Amino acid sequence: MSTAYYQLSTGRVASIDGDCPFPPLEYALAEPNGLIAIGGDLTTTRLLDAYKHGIFPWFSEDEPTMWWSPDPRMVLFPDELKISASLKKTLKSHAFKTRMNTAFQAVIIACSQVPRPGQNGTWITPEIISAYCELHKLGHAISSECWLDNKLVGGCYGVIIGKMFYGESMFHTQTDASKVAFVHLVEHLKSKGVGMIDCQMKTPLLASFGGREIPRKEFSQILTKLVNLNV
Repeated sequence: MSTAYYQLSTGRVASIDGDCPFPPLEYALAEPNGLIAIGGDLTTTRLLDAYKHGIFPWFSEDEPTMWWSPDPRMVLFPDELKISASLKKTLKSHAFKTRMNTAFQAVIIACSQVPRPGQNGTWITPEIISAYCELHKLGHAISSECWLDNKLVGGCYGVIIGKMFYGESMFHTQTDASKVAFVHLVEHLKSKGVGMIDCQMKTPLLASFGGREIPRKEFSQILTKLVNLNV
């Protein structure tokens, strides 16, 4: 384990520059919730190692690379997906066309451009876009897309390892388009035998879909089994 640290007011955070590995999850800070390491790069090797351990990157352009593993963890078990009556109506109307993995780069760029309440700027930096496009080329990052009149109007993307999926972000320019893309994604993942979807942090939208928080220890135990299964 790395012996170099950043000393913050709330505790020590590991420095993982170079080839230093991630520390055990129990070393993550309680405040800010889940910050576990600073530094390192966004190579596919580093990213896949992070996700296999339940760690993800999240930082702004003016910040160093920061890695997180919050406790509790928001997840959605595919069999627990809930669809509201209004969304069911939208789905039945077939107003949108859905596709998988036909416009990954366009989806992640669109996600980076969506204004977020309470956020100044985006964490989906050009560096993040480039890194996740590389994961996509390797089959470890996928997108679900929602189209209207051959125009991309909604979508979501994330990382898949074995039978574990890690949701990253979504966007829409038409009402319900991101929700339709998300339902399509969950159905796709169910067909592949994916057992758990990592939603990272709790939001009202994810909770409305049936997402719930579980302790980080339980999350880690489940993902350890799932990442070692072949889709």
